Amino acid sequence: MCRNIKTLANFAPPATDDEIRASALQFVRKLSGTTKPSQANVAVFDRAVDEVTAAAHRLIHSFQTSAPPRDREAERRKAHERALKRFGPAR
Repeated sequence: MCRNIKTLANFAPPATDDEIRASALQFVRKLSGTTKPSQANVAVFDRAVDEVTAAAHRLIHSFQTSAPPRDREAERRKAHERALKRFGPAR
């Protein structure tokens, strides 16, 4: 799984369209093995990003949960603490 793709479900405030599209772009880049497709493949690549974005948007906004929404800042802090534990402080 791409490490750059972040969980977007059940956050307050909800994931934005830009966040969902960025996640879809990372996913398509990972699947295709390229960050910038050739001119011959730009249309196919862009269509894939659009389709994954639409599917992700439907998924994220269709989830039903009884759990309270997660706080973005608290999740950032937890991720930072995990990274410090795993990699140590930045040099």
